[in-house]
Formats: sequence, C-alpha cells, structure tokens
Amino acid sequence: MKFLTGLLAAFLLIAGMGASHAVVRIADDRGGRIGTYVDKYQDLRQSGETVIIDGLCASACTIVLGAIPHDRICVTSSATLGFHAAWDFGSNGRAVTNSEATQMLYAMYPSQVRRWINQRGGLTPHMLFLKGRQLQAMYKPCYLDAQASAIKPSRRPLPQSDQLESARGQLLH
Repeated sequence: MKFLTGLLAAFLLIAGMGASHAVVRIADDRGGRIGTYVDKYQDLRQSGETVIIDGLCASACTIVLGAIPHDRICVTSSATLGFHAAWDFGSNGRAVTNSEATQMLYAMYPSQVRRWINQRGGLTPHMLFLKGRQLQAMYKPCYLDAQASAIKPSRRPLPQSDQLESARGQLLH
C-alpha cells in the first residue's frame, strides 16, 4: 500500500510540474498590425507563460522582446528575428515609412537589441535578421522537450497609449 501511495504522490508531483511550466512557441510569424501584437503580448505577459522563439518572428512579432520579461524568453537554434521600419499605405497605395510608429516600435525593444539595430543602420524598409550566435548571446537557449502551444491573438481590446491608438488600424507591419 505504501508503494502505491508513493507512486501516486510521484505522479501528482510530476503532473503539477508540467502545469506550472506553461510555454508558448512562436515560429513562422511574419508579423501584422502593431496594435494586434501589443494586445496579444499584454495578455501573454499577464499569463506568466514562457515564450519559446523557434523559427521566424518578424516585423510586429518582434514586439514580444519588449512586452515579455527577458527571463521568460528563450531561443532555439532555429530562431530568427526580423526587424524593419513600420509603414502605412500612402495616398497612391504604396508602402510609406511611418516615422512615428517606427520610433515607437524601436523604443519597445530592449537596449541590447536597439544597439544591434543601430550597428546595422537602424530600422529601414529593408529587413534586418538577428539569428544564430548573435541572438543566442542575447537570450537564453531553450529546448523543445517542453510542450508548447500555438500563440493565439487576443480578442478583447486593452487600453493603449494615445500614440498607439493613432497608429492602430493604419499599420500593417
């Protein structure tokens, strides 16, 4: 009987450990509207979950770096971050850099990421990719032996700054 009780206790301990280490995996995310990502990552920040970056996280997806505490983000060897200036559609339907939104986006990034961007000429319409050893020097490594769920966009709007509200709806990337 003691053996069975011990086995049950060990099972409950292991099951409890799995539940306390919830993670969200980001891979193959090309970005989208800044406001959508700010909402999504605010909810994720409040959840306390760890973020695994395992593949492409580009454009507005990179807001995760400023929204989630550094110690709750890890990167795999497949992680790639893509950065560029924010843009709107101009009057002629072409993409036009939005300087105000680009500055807001840049300000969200941690200082080590901003330094890396500056060393490459800043945020421009051209994509900058951070990966490999450079990325792994900034964030702790993670291993995919943990179960990860796909990140889902937030459906309820959260209060934002006036600056973000002016950019929301206009920005695609």
